[in-house]
Amino acid sequence: MDHPFPDAETRLAALAGEASGGHRDELRLWLRMLTCANLIEGEIRSRLRARFDVTLPRFDLMAQLERAPQGLTLGELSRRMMVSNGNITGLVERLAESGHVLRVPHPTDRRIAFVRLTEAGRAAFAEMAAVHAGWIAELFAGLPAGETRALLGLLGHLKQSVREAIAGDANP
Repeated sequence: MDHPFPDAETRLAALAGEASGGHRDELRLWLRMLTCANLIEGEIRSRLRARFDVTLPRFDLMAQLERAPQGLTLGELSRRMMVSNGNITGLVERLAESGHVLRVPHPTDRRIAFVRLTEAGRAAFAEMAAVHAGWIAELFAGLPAGETRALLGLLGHLKQSVREAIAGDANP
């Protein structure tokens, strides 16, 4: 027997719509965006592991370091990646063991170290980033260029709306 709701997104939207007080479209949009993001992230995780034997968090950490050639402290990495210092420490340890990053002591404060990509880390990340960009393009290939640009603009408006709503909540 066919289920009346073909996927989890539709089921959740139907349930949420019943209790939403008239915000069904907003809830459906949120669930659709979440579903798309989860599908893309899952595929990228799988491909990074299969092609490069690297996890998405390691790739993300290397991306942060690529943008900061002078290096970043563990605290800065933690804030940028929105994860705990403990998570960052473990990622840095594994990337140091593989020769992709190194720790450089702070010149005046021995408690602080900067984490930087090594030359091998830069080369590995450059290859991964190029392949990653191709994967993203492949996953989005079903959208015509005009729709991609339109969606980008609409999501920019949404991002601004969310920021304004958050700022409004912070200033009652």
